[in-house]
Amino acid sequence: MGRDIQAIKFSGEDRGRYRDKLRRSLEVFARMLREHMFDAEPSQVGLEIELNLVDERGEPSMSNADVLAAIADPAWATELGQFNIEINVPPRRLDGDAVADLEHEVRNSLNAADTKARGTGSRLVMIGILPTLDEKDLHEGALSANARYKVLNEQIFAARGEDMRIAIEGTEQLVTHADSITPEAACTSVQLHVQTSPEAFASYWNAAQAIAGVQVALAANSPFLFGKQLWHETRITLFEQSTDTRPDELKHQGVRPRVWFGERWITSVFDLFEENIRYFPALLPICEDEDPQAELDQGACPHLAEMSLHNGTIYRWNRPVYAAVDGVPHLRVENRVLPAGPSVVDVMANAAFYYGLVRTLAEAQRPVWTQMSFATAEENLHEAARRGLDAQLYWPGLGDVPVPELVVRRLVPLAREGLGRWGVDPAQADRLLGIIEQRCVTGQNGATWQIGEVAALTAGGDVSRPEALRLMTQRYIEHMHTNEPVHTWPHTP
Repeated sequence: MGRDIQAIKFSGEDRGRYRDKLRRSLEVFARMLREHMFDAEPSQVGLEIELNLVDERGEPSMSNADVLAAIADPAWATELGQFNIEINVPPRRLDGDAVADLEHEVRNSLNAADTKARGTGSRLVMIGILPTLDEKDLHEGALSANARYKVLNEQIFAARGEDMRIAIEGTEQLVTHADSITPEAACTSVQLHVQTSPEAFASYWNAAQAIAGVQVALAANSPFLFGKQLWHETRITLFEQSTDTRPDELKHQGVRPRVWFGERWITSVFDLFEENIRYFPALLPICEDEDPQAELDQGACPHLAEMSLHNGTIYRWNRPVYAAVDGVPHLRVENRVLPAGPSVVDVMANAAFYYGLVRTLAEAQRPVWTQMSFATAEENLHEAARRGLDAQLYWPGLGDVPVPELVVRRLVPLAREGLGRWGVDPAQADRLLGIIEQRCVTGQNGATWQIGEVAALTAGGDVSRPEALRLMTQRYIEHMHTNEPVHTWPHTP
């Protein structure tokens, strides 16, 4: 949902016209699928990273406008909160040394941006939830100065009709209320894109859904929110709650949430876009001038702007993406479950594990999603978010199994096979998947390092929790810049 829009008010007529345009766009999309108009040889992957901004003390820095002006690079953009920015890494083929080149490119971009940010008094942090965030930091005034965020905030709360209640039961308990969507800004993620053909899309999406829990358990990096120790990947439940347009009555009626795992395995990408229109009212009913039917009749590629904008306001953990580049339409699976960080090499290890595993599972003769229920895949996601590497997840043929055992014995070999199919250099595959294995062996990922560091800092009773979180954040930044994988990070003596 990256479009810039002007601050406007929507009428019933606007909504009716938009609903009609959505339906016509869906009909055009169906025709494009029937006529095999999509890129015939998709083989590219992409990456987006959301980051937090902090001051020299490790506390939130509400200065993304100044930081982006200093960076002055179109690859960088605003995110929801003034303490967030995002980098979009250009797509590429995943073969040969592409993984090493991608890691080098991301490191250089982040280092250059951090240097420029320091000139404004800020620093960049890749972390799922910034541990020093306080409730007082998250209010409507903290939204980025972009009209789309203000309009989105207004529309979500107009749909709800009441303030948002956030309740999280973890190691400790948090209950709070919000009168804006800014708690969503606390959630910073890495989004992995895989371009796929229409024929293969369902297999890739189903495979991504099946492994979402494993991804989160391995990469959990969000154990603290508002000073409380909650889930290992608190970002999952916070994001689900902070963008919920439903008051309790609609929840009890079974109305679907906008942050949605889904409810079934699919047979076509069409299923997902059709569900979007069937189940979800528009939040931003903005119509463009394009007539998609006329465009198609004239041999042009329609942009289907309304369908894409609507899709961008439905936050599936694995989201379908339609786009057109140089007049050729294509489809992508956007994987959204991973938190940012801790280091660039950790991000690349998470990406390699996902890209390899999802390809092997998508191309398997007996698909994993035919051997487990959809509800079980969703339960795996939330179990993993609560307990991270300590979770036990269901896997076909194994039953409930500890994450380290499942990953090392069963899934890493499958991921290595998939990276081979992409054409990734075997030495690069071994290096990155070795990081995944070592997280399992050591039991240390971003979440457990953060928890352990805060425990070490507060052990003597002389350091308060808020001060420990601040000191831990500063040490996290130091370790992040070494680009050493998180399983090697030491704790304060």
